[in-house]
Amino acid sequence: QEQLVESGGGLVQAGGSLRLSCAASEHSLSAYAVGWIRQAPGKEREFVAAISRSGGSTHYADSVKGRFTISRDNAKELVYLQMNNLKPEDTATYFCAAAIRLLTVVVTTIEDFEYWGQGTQVTVAA
Repeated sequence: QEQLVESGGGLVQAGGSLRLSCAASEHSLSAYAVGWIRQAPGKEREFVAAISRSGGSTHYADSVKGRFTISRDNAKELVYLQMNNLKPEDTATYFCAAAIRLLTVVVTTIEDFEYWGQGTQVTVAA
């Protein structure tokens, strides 16, 4: 069973930046399409961003478009979520998720992700 590991969360002031990282513990992360999903207390999980295995295709939620960038370094087996101009409403636990897909496919439906990390907390202070 694949296990994903997130890192890079923390507390930041509104307008600040954070970069989250995602790694796979069992297999090469380059084998997976990867996404970031977040969940705030008392709210449903929300799709944030996703990237294809090749890195050539990406997709973003409207709420983060222009502020967040998803990328991957397949040589380092890492996927990143660069978050700029953070807002208090971005406060949530951020999960990395992965799915086995063809090279150029982006997964944008939360239920289609097969493997999940434990999450990393992002808190944005007003």
